[in-house]
Amino acid sequence: MASSALCFFLMSDLFEPPPDFPARSALRRDCTACGACCSAPDIHALGKPLGVPCRFLGAENTQGACLCGIYLERPAVCRSYAPDWVCGEVAPLPTLEARIRRFLEIYGLDPVTG
Repeated sequence: MASSALCFFLMSDLFEPPPDFPARSALRRDCTACGACCSAPDIHALGKPLGVPCRFLGAENTQGACLCGIYLERPAVCRSYAPDWVCGEVAPLPTLEARIRRFLEIYGLDPVTG
């Protein structure tokens, strides 16, 4: 594990960006229901591929929020997800598509190749 990655792994504040990342937009410490965590990563338990919104994710409402249609029955991987510094980076973006794109850019992922 690279030293900067190890350093980030050992950090106690999940909202502090890794040392290799410049300061970014204001960080949020709560879920904004932006839908990025339900859209950008692959979720094996739901058969959801990378970069594709979960089939259980509702459409954006007028405030840009997306809500889970199976929230009370969602799989453990979804239940255990906790907001972190990436949320502060993607949540302010105006559309779900923009939030997905930025999420994937942060992690260096390509939705076509994974």
